[in-house]
Amino acid sequence: MFSAQTYQNRRAVLKNNVSGGVLLFPGNIENPVNFEHNPYYFRQDSTFLYYFGIQEPKIAAVIDLDEDKTIIFGDELSIDDIVWMGRQETLKDKSLKSGVQETRPYAELSVYIQKAMTSGRKVHYLPPYQSVNKILLGDLLNIKIAALQPSTEFIQAIVKQRSVKEEQEIVQIEEAINVSNEMHLLAMRMAKPGVKEYEIANAIQHLAADRKCQMSYPPIVTINGGILHNHYRMNTLKSGDLFLNDSGAETAMGYAGDLTRTFPADKKFTTKQKEVYEVVLNAFNNAQQILKPGIRFKDVHLKACLYLTEGLIDLGLMKGNPEDAVKNHAHTLFFQCGLGHMMGLDVHDMEDLGEQYVGYTEQEPKDTKTFGLKSLRLGKAVEAGYVLTVEPGIYIIPELIDMWQAENKNADFINYDKVNEYRDFGGVRVEDDFLITNDGYRLLGNGLIKTVEEIENYRA
Repeated sequence: MFSAQTYQNRRAVLKNNVSGGVLLFPGNIENPVNFEHNPYYFRQDSTFLYYFGIQEPKIAAVIDLDEDKTIIFGDELSIDDIVWMGRQETLKDKSLKSGVQETRPYAELSVYIQKAMTSGRKVHYLPPYQSVNKILLGDLLNIKIAALQPSTEFIQAIVKQRSVKEEQEIVQIEEAINVSNEMHLLAMRMAKPGVKEYEIANAIQHLAADRKCQMSYPPIVTINGGILHNHYRMNTLKSGDLFLNDSGAETAMGYAGDLTRTFPADKKFTTKQKEVYEVVLNAFNNAQQILKPGIRFKDVHLKACLYLTEGLIDLGLMKGNPEDAVKNHAHTLFFQCGLGHMMGLDVHDMEDLGEQYVGYTEQEPKDTKTFGLKSLRLGKAVEAGYVLTVEPGIYIIPELIDMWQAENKNADFINYDKVNEYRDFGGVRVEDDFLITNDGYRLLGNGLIKTVEEIENYRA
């Protein structure tokens, strides 16, 4: 945990940004794998972590704005719990570390919320994503789950506050990124013909655990990089394959790293692999260089799309005027997703609160219909203190090629004969994590090799 003062200060800021009522924070529970006492790894809700810092299941908190109270609801260990798990730090002691003086039994949460509602006070809550919390909110508020209406005011106050990272948060994020760097270098050392994808996945997860970290998301380690989020890991690397590793570590305090590197199973890139890789790397380098406070990330995304398009024209896969090609979204045959996303306590930071609040504004809402743009998680102007990813890519998806070609879609900009020569190419992605500073940006972490020369020299 951070200091008690940290959590008190964060809660004080939040109080000033919500007009009144009761702020309700349900924590997460241990979810069972196949029976109650065999749970998945427990991960506390990130907003609960941000304001209270306590990694413990089945607790909740309220900040009562009208009565100026902060209370944590939860149960201390019973004697049966102690028999099975031993004496542990009490919830009371954990609450004091969070700067919260008052704790009450979990059963009293319902009484407290009902009393607030009876007196006509508003109960603010966030969008629930765990089924148990959907049920809990329905029970507490006496409404059907389908009728839940999270507080927009509460959401916007949290997004505003959590988006700008404290220095101590940057320290945590860089710790996660540096462990992620080690994971990627290990993957580069291991990858060669004859090795299984799952052997590399297992090894990088073992390294993260040795550094007291979890994974910030299920690792994507694949020779089929054209599948954007491929979690199948049973393939054997063979000569001529490109290997894509998208993986990151998460610190014990919940902060994430998120990196991607693509490299050949052989020690050297083929000519075709090198050409495509350098198109992606050029788009990456040019996109990062325009990061600064006030720039719309959607514009950074579109600039990266332009560089990808120019490179694909040079390779003969696209044709025509690159600006017109991007305006017509012809590049989305090769780049179907967004350039990046916010990152912090979640690898897609605050995504549970809604992309329309985290990545966009009411004045400039998200385009939810246009292919490519509908997958852009971040479009609004960025500010100093934001942490975000930049991850351009080229993905060859045979099914998408066949569909577009059958429709003769964007034929003025796509050379389908040439594209079909790349049907089995796979995909390339390069990704790093950045902090927006007052005068530009800073690459987070110690840095991970990414040029063709650096990768080939490391694997020699």
